[in-house]
Amino acid sequence: MAKVSFTLNGTTVSVDSQGTLLTALRDHLRIPSVKDGCAPQGQCGCCTVWVDGDPRVSCVTPVQRVDGRVVTTVEGLDAEVREAWGEAMCATGGSQCGFCTPGIIMRLEAGKDLLAHMCRCTGWQTINEAVQVRRGEVVLPHSETRDLVSAQQRAAIEGRATQDVGPHVALGAGGFADDIAPANSLVAVPSIAGEWLVGETTADARRAAATVQGRKSSVGLTYPINLPVGASSLFAHTLQTTWVEPAYLEPDAVWCEPLGEPVGPLLNGGAFGGKSMTSVLALELQEVAQHLANEHQCPVRVVLSREDVVRRSPKRPPMALAVRPDGTGEVWVARTSGLADIIGRYAPDWQVYEVDVDGPATSVDVRAAGWAEIAVMKSSVSLETEWGDYVVSPEGAQAWAHVDDSGIHVRVKCGQVLDAVVLRSYCIGAAHMGLGWVRSEGIAVNESGEPVDLTIRSFGVIRAVDTPLIDIEIVEGDGPSINGSDAVFAAVAAAAWRAAEFPSTWPCQR
Repeated sequence: MAKVSFTLNGTTVSVDSQGTLLTALRDHLRIPSVKDGCAPQGQCGCCTVWVDGDPRVSCVTPVQRVDGRVVTTVEGLDAEVREAWGEAMCATGGSQCGFCTPGIIMRLEAGKDLLAHMCRCTGWQTINEAVQVRRGEVVLPHSETRDLVSAQQRAAIEGRATQDVGPHVALGAGGFADDIAPANSLVAVPSIAGEWLVGETTADARRAAATVQGRKSSVGLTYPINLPVGASSLFAHTLQTTWVEPAYLEPDAVWCEPLGEPVGPLLNGGAFGGKSMTSVLALELQEVAQHLANEHQCPVRVVLSREDVVRRSPKRPPMALAVRPDGTGEVWVARTSGLADIIGRYAPDWQVYEVDVDGPATSVDVRAAGWAEIAVMKSSVSLETEWGDYVVSPEGAQAWAHVDDSGIHVRVKCGQVLDAVVLRSYCIGAAHMGLGWVRSEGIAVNESGEPVDLTIRSFGVIRAVDTPLIDIEIVEGDGPSINGSDAVFAAVAAAAWRAAEFPSTWPCQR
Protein backbone atom coordinates (compact mmCIF):
# COMPACT_ATOMS: atom_id res chain seq x y z
CA MET A 1 0.00 0.00 0.00
CA ALA A 2 1.22 3.51 -0.83
CA LYS A 3 2.68 5.58 1.97
CA VAL A 4 2.83 9.27 2.81
CA SER A 5 5.53 10.88 4.89
CA PHE A 6 5.35 14.06 6.90
CA THR A 7 7.06 15.72 9.82
CA LEU A 8 5.12 15.22 13.05
CA ASN A 9 6.22 17.28 16.03
CA GLY A 10 9.76 17.41 14.67
CA THR A 11 10.07 13.75 13.62
CA THR A 12 9.58 12.28 10.15
CA VAL A 13 6.85 9.63 10.10
CA SER A 14 5.39 7.40 7.40
CA VAL A 15 1.80 6.08 7.33
CA ASP A 16 -0.62 4.49 4.89
CA SER A 17 -1.96 6.94 2.35
CA GLN A 18 -5.58 5.92 2.94
CA GLY A 19 -7.87 7.61 5.45
CA THR A 20 -7.73 10.93 7.22
CA LEU A 21 -5.07 12.74 9.15
CA LEU A 22 -7.09 12.04 12.30
CA THR A 23 -7.05 8.28 11.81
CA ALA A 24 -3.33 8.43 11.08
CA LEU A 25 -2.64 10.41 14.24
CA ARG A 26 -4.88 8.47 16.61
CA ASP A 27 -4.86 4.91 15.30
CA HIS A 28 -1.40 4.60 13.79
CA LEU A 29 0.73 7.17 15.58
CA ARG A 30 -1.10 7.08 18.94
CA ILE A 31 -1.24 10.84 19.53
CA PRO A 32 -3.72 11.12 22.42
CA SER A 33 -4.35 14.87 22.41
CA VAL A 34 -6.07 14.76 19.01
CA LYS A 35 -9.64 13.86 19.94
CA ASP A 36 -12.41 12.33 17.84
CA GLY A 37 -15.58 14.14 18.87
CA CYS A 38 -17.61 13.99 15.66
CA ALA A 39 -15.58 12.44 12.80
CA PRO A 40 -16.16 12.71 9.93
CA GLN A 41 -18.48 15.68 10.49
CA GLY A 42 -15.70 18.24 11.02
CA GLN A 43 -17.91 20.31 13.32
CA CYS A 44 -16.58 20.12 16.89
CA GLY A 45 -12.95 21.18 16.44
CA CYS A 46 -11.61 18.62 18.93
CA CYS A 47 -9.22 17.15 16.34
CA THR A 48 -7.63 20.48 15.34
CA VAL A 49 -3.89 20.40 14.58
CA TRP A 50 -1.50 22.61 12.65
CA VAL A 51 -0.52 21.81 9.09
CA ASP A 52 2.43 24.01 8.14
CA GLY A 53 1.48 26.25 11.05
CA ASP A 54 -2.20 26.73 10.13
CA PRO A 55 -5.07 25.13 12.11
CA ARG A 56 -6.79 22.26 10.32
CA VAL A 57 -9.62 19.96 11.37
CA SER A 58 -7.86 16.63 10.94
CA CYS A 59 -10.98 14.44 10.64
CA VAL A 60 -11.82 15.98 7.25
CA THR A 61 -8.22 16.31 6.05
CA PRO A 62 -7.15 13.38 3.85
CA VAL A 63 -3.78 12.18 5.04
CA GLN A 64 -2.52 12.34 1.44
CA ARG A 65 -2.76 16.13 1.65
CA VAL A 66 -0.08 16.35 4.34
CA ASP A 67 2.53 14.39 2.37
CA GLY A 68 5.83 16.25 2.77
CA ARG A 69 4.32 18.83 5.13
CA VAL A 70 4.72 19.68 8.81
CA VAL A 71 2.03 18.60 11.28
CA THR A 72 2.00 19.87 14.86
CA THR A 73 -0.16 18.74 17.75
CA VAL A 74 -0.26 19.92 21.37
CA GLU A 75 2.57 17.46 22.10
CA GLY A 76 4.72 19.31 19.54
CA LEU A 77 4.34 22.79 20.98
CA ASP A 78 7.31 24.19 22.84
CA ALA A 79 7.28 23.00 26.45
CA GLU A 80 6.85 26.53 27.81
CA VAL A 81 3.89 27.13 25.48
CA ARG A 82 2.17 23.93 26.60
CA GLU A 83 2.81 24.81 30.22
CA ALA A 84 1.50 28.34 29.75
CA TRP A 85 -1.75 27.12 28.23
CA GLY A 86 -2.24 24.40 30.82
CA GLU A 87 -1.65 26.85 33.65
CA ALA A 88 -3.91 29.49 32.11
CA MET A 89 -6.78 27.07 31.55
CA CYS A 90 -6.44 25.67 35.06
CA ALA A 91 -6.22 29.13 36.65
CA THR A 92 -9.44 30.37 35.04
CA GLY A 93 -11.42 27.13 35.03
CA GLY A 94 -11.24 27.10 31.25
CA SER A 95 -11.15 23.31 31.13
CA GLN A 96 -13.43 20.84 32.90
CA CYS A 97 -13.44 17.53 31.04
CA GLY A 98 -10.56 18.61 28.81
CA PHE A 99 -11.78 16.86 25.68
CA CYS A 100 -12.23 19.97 23.53
CA THR A 101 -9.35 22.06 24.87
CA PRO A 102 -6.34 20.56 23.03
CA GLY A 103 -7.94 21.53 19.71
CA ILE A 104 -8.99 24.89 21.10
CA ILE A 105 -5.44 25.57 22.31
CA MET A 106 -4.03 24.80 18.87
CA ARG A 107 -6.42 27.24 17.22
CA LEU A 108 -5.96 29.98 19.81
CA GLU A 109 -2.16 29.67 19.78
CA ALA A 110 -2.38 30.24 16.02
CA GLY A 111 -4.24 33.49 16.71
CA LYS A 112 -7.63 32.31 15.41
CA ASP A 113 -11.13 32.59 16.92
CA LEU A 114 -13.38 29.87 18.36
CA LEU A 115 -16.03 29.67 15.66
CA ALA A 116 -14.90 26.21 14.58
CA HIS A 117 -15.18 24.71 18.08
CA MET A 118 -17.70 23.24 20.49
CA CYS A 119 -17.50 23.14 24.28
CA ARG A 120 -20.24 21.75 26.52
CA CYS A 121 -18.60 22.31 29.91
CA THR A 122 -17.41 25.84 30.37
CA GLY A 123 -19.78 28.29 28.71
CA TRP A 124 -16.76 29.78 26.86
CA GLN A 125 -16.15 32.71 29.19
CA THR A 126 -13.39 31.04 31.21
CA ILE A 127 -11.70 29.98 27.96
CA ASN A 128 -11.68 33.60 26.81
CA GLU A 129 -10.24 34.56 30.19
CA ALA A 130 -7.51 31.95 29.74
CA VAL A 131 -6.58 33.70 26.48
CA GLN A 132 -6.11 36.93 28.42
CA VAL A 133 -3.90 35.13 30.92
CA ARG A 134 -1.88 33.54 28.12
CA ARG A 135 -1.34 36.95 26.53
CA GLY A 136 -0.25 38.46 29.85
CA GLU A 137 -3.25 40.81 29.94
CA VAL A 138 -4.39 39.31 33.25
CA VAL A 139 -2.15 37.83 35.93
CA LEU A 140 -3.62 35.10 38.14
CA PRO A 141 -2.01 33.01 40.88
CA HIS A 142 0.02 30.03 39.75
CA SER A 143 -1.93 26.78 39.99
CA GLU A 144 0.57 25.43 42.53
CA THR A 145 -0.71 28.00 45.03
CA ARG A 146 -4.20 26.47 44.83
CA ASP A 147 -5.33 23.44 46.75
CA LEU A 148 -6.11 21.22 43.78
CA VAL A 149 -7.43 18.49 46.06
CA SER A 150 -10.17 20.87 47.18
CA ALA A 151 -10.65 21.86 43.55
CA GLN A 152 -11.19 18.22 42.63
CA GLN A 153 -13.64 17.83 45.50
CA ARG A 154 -15.71 20.77 44.27
CA ALA A 155 -15.52 19.49 40.68
CA ALA A 156 -16.76 16.06 41.77
CA ILE A 157 -19.70 17.70 43.59
CA GLU A 158 -20.63 19.73 40.53
CA GLY A 159 -19.99 16.97 37.98
CA ARG A 160 -21.49 14.28 40.25
CA ALA A 161 -18.60 11.96 39.40
CA THR A 162 -14.87 11.74 40.08
CA GLN A 163 -13.11 14.62 38.35
CA ASP A 164 -9.51 15.55 37.67
CA VAL A 165 -8.31 19.15 37.98
CA GLY A 166 -4.91 20.43 36.88
CA PRO A 167 -2.97 21.95 33.99
CA HIS A 168 -2.62 18.52 32.32
CA VAL A 169 -6.39 18.21 31.84
CA ALA A 170 -6.57 21.08 29.35
CA LEU A 171 -3.82 19.39 27.33
CA GLY A 172 -6.03 16.33 26.85
CA ALA A 173 -4.56 14.06 29.52
CA GLY A 174 -7.71 13.59 31.60
CA GLY A 175 -7.72 9.82 31.20
CA PHE A 176 -10.29 9.20 28.46
CA ALA A 177 -10.88 5.50 27.89
CA ASP A 178 -10.07 5.57 24.18
CA ASP A 179 -6.75 7.34 24.95
CA ILE A 180 -5.47 4.91 27.56
CA ALA A 181 -6.44 1.62 25.89
CA PRO A 182 -3.52 -0.73 25.07
CA ALA A 183 -1.84 0.03 21.75
CA ASN A 184 -2.59 -3.45 20.39
CA SER A 185 -6.35 -3.15 20.98
CA LEU A 186 -8.83 -4.14 18.32
CA VAL A 187 -11.70 -1.70 17.74
CA ALA A 188 -15.41 -2.54 17.82
CA VAL A 189 -18.16 -0.28 16.52
CA PRO A 190 -21.89 -0.87 15.98
CA SER A 191 -23.66 -1.01 12.66
CA ILE A 192 -26.99 0.80 12.32
CA ALA A 193 -28.65 -2.59 12.74
CA GLY A 194 -26.89 -3.05 16.08
CA GLU A 195 -24.31 -5.66 15.06
CA TRP A 196 -20.81 -5.17 16.50
CA LEU A 197 -18.03 -5.11 13.89
CA VAL A 198 -14.35 -5.46 14.78
CA GLY A 199 -11.31 -4.06 12.98
CA GLU A 200 -7.67 -3.34 13.62
CA THR A 201 -8.35 0.41 13.58
CA THR A 202 -11.36 2.65 14.08
CA ALA A 203 -11.47 3.34 10.34
CA ASP A 204 -11.38 -0.39 9.53
CA ALA A 205 -14.21 -1.13 11.95
CA ARG A 206 -16.34 1.73 10.67
CA ARG A 207 -15.87 0.58 7.08
CA ALA A 208 -16.95 -2.92 8.07
CA ALA A 209 -20.01 -1.49 9.82
CA ALA A 210 -20.84 0.60 6.74
CA THR A 211 -20.95 3.72 8.89
CA VAL A 212 -22.16 6.78 7.02
CA GLN A 213 -21.73 10.41 7.94
CA GLY A 214 -24.55 11.90 9.99
CA ARG A 215 -26.63 14.76 8.69
CA LYS A 216 -28.72 17.60 10.02
CA SER A 217 -32.26 16.94 8.91
CA SER A 218 -34.83 19.32 7.47
CA VAL A 219 -37.37 17.85 9.91
CA GLY A 220 -38.71 20.42 12.34
CA LEU A 221 -38.73 20.05 16.10
CA THR A 222 -41.82 18.43 17.55
CA TYR A 223 -43.44 18.54 20.95
CA PRO A 224 -44.42 14.95 21.70
CA ILE A 225 -46.67 15.66 24.68
CA ASN A 226 -49.78 17.78 24.22
CA LEU A 227 -51.55 19.80 26.86
CA PRO A 228 -55.26 19.17 27.45
CA VAL A 229 -57.58 21.26 25.30
CA GLY A 230 -58.17 24.63 26.90
CA ALA A 231 -55.29 24.35 29.35
CA SER A 232 -53.83 27.70 28.31
CA SER A 233 -56.96 29.48 29.59
CA LEU A 234 -57.01 27.62 32.91
CA PHE A 235 -53.40 28.22 33.99
CA ALA A 236 -51.07 31.19 34.37
CA HIS A 237 -48.42 29.71 32.07
CA THR A 238 -48.05 26.56 30.01
CA LEU A 239 -44.93 25.04 28.45
CA GLN A 240 -44.04 22.20 26.11
CA THR A 241 -40.47 20.90 25.80
CA THR A 242 -38.88 18.61 23.25
CA TRP A 243 -36.07 16.06 23.02
CA VAL A 244 -32.74 17.56 24.15
CA GLU A 245 -29.36 15.93 23.46
CA PRO A 246 -26.92 15.92 26.42
CA ALA A 247 -24.23 16.86 23.86
CA TYR A 248 -21.18 15.76 25.80
CA LEU A 249 -18.09 16.04 23.60
CA GLU A 250 -16.41 12.69 24.24
CA PRO A 251 -18.29 9.87 22.49
CA ASP A 252 -18.81 6.91 24.82
CA ALA A 253 -15.88 4.48 24.81
CA VAL A 254 -14.91 1.38 26.83
CA TRP A 255 -11.96 -0.99 26.61
CA CYS A 256 -11.21 -4.33 28.16
CA GLU A 257 -8.39 -6.88 28.37
CA PRO A 258 -9.14 -10.61 28.01
CA LEU A 259 -10.51 -11.88 31.35
CA GLY A 260 -10.28 -8.32 32.64
CA GLU A 261 -12.72 -5.69 33.88
CA PRO A 262 -13.99 -3.04 31.45
CA VAL A 263 -12.55 0.48 31.71
CA GLY A 264 -14.81 3.45 30.89
CA PRO A 265 -16.69 5.43 29.93
CA LEU A 266 -15.09 8.42 31.62
CA LEU A 267 -17.68 10.48 33.53
CA ASN A 268 -16.23 13.90 32.90
CA GLY A 269 -17.37 17.48 33.42
CA GLY A 270 -19.22 17.88 30.16
CA ALA A 271 -21.45 14.84 30.65
CA PHE A 272 -23.54 16.40 33.46
CA GLY A 273 -25.43 13.18 34.06
CA GLY A 274 -25.68 12.28 30.39
CA LYS A 275 -23.24 9.45 31.05
CA SER A 276 -23.57 6.95 33.87
CA MET A 277 -21.63 3.81 34.70
CA THR A 278 -24.94 2.08 35.40
CA SER A 279 -26.94 3.34 32.41
CA VAL A 280 -28.28 0.82 29.90
CA LEU A 281 -25.85 2.17 27.29
CA ALA A 282 -22.77 2.01 29.55
CA LEU A 283 -23.59 -1.49 30.72
CA GLU A 284 -24.04 -2.63 27.12
CA LEU A 285 -20.68 -1.19 26.05
CA GLN A 286 -18.92 -2.75 29.03
CA GLU A 287 -20.48 -6.14 28.32
CA VAL A 288 -19.59 -5.95 24.63
CA ALA A 289 -15.98 -4.95 25.35
CA GLN A 290 -15.56 -7.78 27.83
CA HIS A 291 -17.18 -10.38 25.56
CA LEU A 292 -15.18 -9.39 22.48
CA ALA A 293 -11.89 -9.22 24.40
CA ASN A 294 -12.45 -12.77 25.64
CA GLU A 295 -13.55 -13.95 22.19
CA HIS A 296 -10.55 -12.47 20.36
CA GLN A 297 -8.09 -13.01 23.22
CA CYS A 298 -6.91 -9.45 22.65
CA PRO A 299 -7.71 -6.05 24.19
CA VAL A 300 -10.76 -4.48 22.54
CA ARG A 301 -11.85 -0.84 22.40
CA VAL A 302 -15.58 -0.29 21.95
CA VAL A 303 -15.98 3.17 20.44
CA LEU A 304 -19.14 5.04 19.50
CA SER A 305 -19.26 7.62 16.73
CA ARG A 306 -21.15 10.88 17.18
CA GLU A 307 -24.05 9.41 15.22
CA ASP A 308 -24.07 6.36 17.50
CA VAL A 309 -24.20 8.60 20.57
CA VAL A 310 -27.19 10.52 19.24
CA ARG A 311 -29.07 7.35 18.38
CA ARG A 312 -28.24 5.49 21.60
CA SER A 313 -27.71 7.98 24.45
CA PRO A 314 -30.66 8.92 26.69
CA LYS A 315 -32.22 12.36 26.23
CA ARG A 316 -33.87 14.85 28.54
CA PRO A 317 -37.48 13.71 28.94
CA PRO A 318 -39.99 15.89 27.05
CA MET A 319 -42.78 17.40 29.11
CA ALA A 320 -45.89 19.53 29.01
CA LEU A 321 -46.41 21.71 32.07
CA ALA A 322 -49.10 24.07 33.36
CA VAL A 323 -48.79 26.29 36.45
CA ARG A 324 -51.46 28.12 38.43
CA PRO A 325 -50.97 31.58 39.94
CA ASP A 326 -50.39 30.01 43.38
CA GLY A 327 -47.47 27.89 42.09
CA THR A 328 -49.33 24.58 42.01
CA GLY A 329 -49.72 22.84 38.70
CA GLU A 330 -49.86 19.76 36.54
CA VAL A 331 -47.19 18.08 34.42
CA TRP A 332 -47.36 15.43 31.72
CA VAL A 333 -44.02 13.64 31.29
CA ALA A 334 -42.54 11.06 28.93
CA ARG A 335 -42.57 7.87 30.97
CA THR A 336 -39.08 7.66 32.46
CA SER A 337 -38.02 5.47 35.37
CA GLY A 338 -37.83 7.55 38.56
CA LEU A 339 -39.02 10.84 37.03
CA ALA A 340 -42.46 10.94 38.69
CA ASP A 341 -40.82 10.27 42.07
CA ILE A 342 -38.34 13.13 41.60
CA ILE A 343 -41.12 15.57 40.76
CA GLY A 344 -43.34 14.25 43.57
CA ARG A 345 -40.64 14.80 46.18
CA TYR A 346 -39.72 18.25 44.91
CA ALA A 347 -43.26 19.50 44.33
CA PRO A 348 -45.83 17.38 46.19
CA ASP A 349 -48.52 19.93 45.28
CA TRP A 350 -48.14 19.13 41.56
CA GLN A 351 -50.04 16.39 39.77
CA VAL A 352 -47.88 14.15 37.56
CA TYR A 353 -49.18 12.20 34.59
CA GLU A 354 -46.87 9.75 32.79
CA VAL A 355 -47.30 9.45 29.03
CA ASP A 356 -45.99 6.75 26.69
CA VAL A 357 -44.15 8.44 23.84
CA ASP A 358 -42.44 6.98 20.78
CA GLY A 359 -38.94 8.39 20.71
CA PRO A 360 -35.37 8.12 21.99
CA ALA A 361 -34.54 6.69 25.40
CA THR A 362 -34.84 9.17 28.27
CA SER A 363 -33.16 9.34 31.66
CA VAL A 364 -33.41 11.12 34.99
CA ASP A 365 -29.60 11.23 35.12
CA VAL A 366 -29.40 14.31 32.88
CA ARG A 367 -28.89 17.59 34.68
CA ALA A 368 -31.68 18.41 37.18
CA ALA A 369 -34.24 16.34 35.27
CA GLY A 370 -37.80 16.94 36.39
CA TRP A 371 -37.28 19.28 39.30
CA ALA A 372 -35.69 22.03 37.17
CA GLU A 373 -38.76 22.18 34.93
CA ILE A 374 -41.03 22.52 37.97
CA ALA A 375 -38.74 25.15 39.51
CA VAL A 376 -38.92 27.21 36.32
CA MET A 377 -42.72 27.03 36.26
CA LYS A 378 -43.08 27.99 39.93
CA SER A 379 -40.66 30.90 39.51
CA SER A 380 -42.67 32.19 36.55
CA VAL A 381 -45.64 33.04 38.82
CA SER A 382 -43.48 34.71 41.46
CA LEU A 383 -42.16 38.24 41.40
CA GLU A 384 -38.47 38.63 40.70
CA THR A 385 -36.35 39.06 43.79
CA GLU A 386 -33.72 41.76 44.12
CA TRP A 387 -31.31 39.41 42.33
CA GLY A 388 -33.73 37.88 39.83
CA ASP A 389 -35.54 34.55 39.58
CA TYR A 390 -34.96 32.42 42.67
CA VAL A 391 -34.54 28.63 42.74
CA VAL A 392 -33.76 26.19 45.54
CA SER A 393 -32.49 22.77 44.48
CA PRO A 394 -33.61 19.52 46.17
CA GLU A 395 -30.25 19.55 48.02
CA GLY A 396 -30.84 23.08 49.32
CA ALA A 397 -28.56 25.09 47.00
CA GLN A 398 -29.88 28.56 46.30
CA ALA A 399 -29.48 30.41 43.00
CA TRP A 400 -30.74 33.71 41.68
CA ALA A 401 -30.52 34.74 38.03
CA HIS A 402 -31.45 37.69 35.84
CA VAL A 403 -31.13 37.87 32.05
CA ASP A 404 -31.06 41.17 30.18
CA ASP A 405 -29.29 42.85 27.28
CA SER A 406 -26.11 43.17 29.33
CA GLY A 407 -25.84 39.43 29.93
CA ILE A 408 -26.64 36.80 32.55
CA HIS A 409 -26.29 37.73 36.21
CA VAL A 410 -26.13 34.91 38.75
CA ARG A 411 -25.87 34.65 42.53
CA VAL A 412 -25.32 31.22 44.07
CA LYS A 413 -25.04 29.85 47.61
CA CYS A 414 -24.14 26.17 47.98
CA GLY A 415 -22.27 25.64 51.25
CA GLN A 416 -18.52 25.83 51.66
CA VAL A 417 -16.94 26.94 48.39
CA LEU A 418 -13.82 24.72 48.54
CA ASP A 419 -12.47 26.20 45.30
CA ALA A 420 -13.97 29.35 43.79
CA VAL A 421 -12.36 28.83 40.37
CA VAL A 422 -13.97 25.45 39.83
CA LEU A 423 -17.33 26.47 41.28
CA ARG A 424 -17.44 29.60 39.13
CA SER A 425 -16.50 27.61 36.02
CA TYR A 426 -19.23 25.04 36.56
CA CYS A 427 -21.80 27.75 37.28
CA ILE A 428 -20.88 29.63 34.09
CA GLY A 429 -21.21 26.38 32.16
CA ALA A 430 -24.59 25.73 33.79
CA ALA A 431 -25.77 29.23 32.88
CA HIS A 432 -24.73 28.64 29.27
CA MET A 433 -26.62 25.33 29.26
CA GLY A 434 -29.72 26.83 30.89
CA LEU A 435 -29.84 29.64 28.34
CA GLY A 436 -29.45 27.19 25.47
CA TRP A 437 -32.17 24.93 26.89
CA VAL A 438 -34.68 27.78 26.69
CA ARG A 439 -33.50 29.44 23.48
CA SER A 440 -32.01 26.95 21.06
CA GLU A 441 -31.42 23.33 22.12
CA GLY A 442 -33.40 20.39 20.76
CA ILE A 443 -33.18 17.57 18.23
CA ALA A 444 -35.68 16.43 15.63
CA VAL A 445 -37.06 12.89 15.54
CA ASN A 446 -38.93 11.20 12.70
CA GLU A 447 -42.38 9.61 12.77
CA SER A 448 -40.84 6.41 14.11
CA GLY A 449 -39.32 8.29 17.03
CA GLU A 450 -35.74 8.01 15.76
CA PRO A 451 -33.36 10.99 16.07
CA VAL A 452 -32.60 12.50 12.68
CA ASP A 453 -30.47 15.48 13.74
CA LEU A 454 -27.16 13.61 13.89
CA THR A 455 -24.56 16.38 13.56
CA ILE A 456 -23.08 18.00 16.62
CA ARG A 457 -23.99 21.47 15.34
CA SER A 458 -27.66 20.50 14.98
CA PHE A 459 -28.14 20.17 18.75
CA GLY A 460 -28.50 23.92 19.18
CA VAL A 461 -25.69 24.41 21.73
CA ILE A 462 -24.93 28.12 21.88
CA ARG A 463 -21.69 29.07 20.08
CA ALA A 464 -18.92 31.09 21.69
CA VAL A 465 -19.69 34.14 19.55
CA ASP A 466 -23.35 34.07 20.63
CA THR A 467 -22.77 33.58 24.35
CA PRO A 468 -23.46 36.69 26.43
CA LEU A 469 -21.40 37.87 29.39
CA ILE A 470 -22.07 35.66 32.41
CA ASP A 471 -21.50 37.26 35.83
CA ILE A 472 -21.30 34.89 38.82
CA GLU A 473 -21.44 36.01 42.46
CA ILE A 474 -20.59 33.23 44.91
CA VAL A 475 -21.93 33.52 48.46
CA GLU A 476 -19.99 31.49 51.02
CA GLY A 477 -22.24 29.19 53.03
CA ASP A 478 -21.86 27.73 56.51
CA GLY A 479 -23.06 24.23 55.73
CA PRO A 480 -21.42 21.38 53.85
CA SER A 481 -20.57 21.78 50.19
CA ILE A 482 -23.44 20.85 47.88
CA ASN A 483 -23.96 21.04 44.14
CA GLY A 484 -24.66 24.62 43.08
CA SER A 485 -24.47 24.52 39.29
CA ASP A 486 -27.71 22.55 38.89
CA ALA A 487 -29.55 25.29 40.80
CA VAL A 488 -27.88 27.87 38.56
CA PHE A 489 -29.01 25.90 35.49
CA ALA A 490 -32.64 26.05 36.65
CA ALA A 491 -32.47 29.68 37.76
CA VAL A 492 -30.99 30.87 34.47
CA ALA A 493 -33.62 28.91 32.54
CA ALA A 494 -36.30 30.64 34.62
CA ALA A 495 -34.75 34.06 34.01
CA ALA A 496 -34.30 33.40 30.28
CA TRP A 497 -37.95 32.34 30.00
CA ARG A 498 -39.05 35.48 31.81
CA ALA A 499 -36.87 37.64 29.56
CA ALA A 500 -38.51 36.02 26.51
CA GLU A 501 -41.96 36.79 28.01
CA PHE A 502 -42.93 33.18 28.68
CA PRO A 503 -43.40 31.58 25.23
CA SER A 504 -45.27 28.27 25.39
CA THR A 505 -42.60 26.09 23.74
CA TRP A 506 -38.86 25.56 24.16
CA PRO A 507 -36.58 26.22 22.41
CA CYS A 508 -38.11 29.60 21.74
CA GLN A 509 -35.49 31.17 19.43
CA ARG A 510 -34.65 28.22 17.18
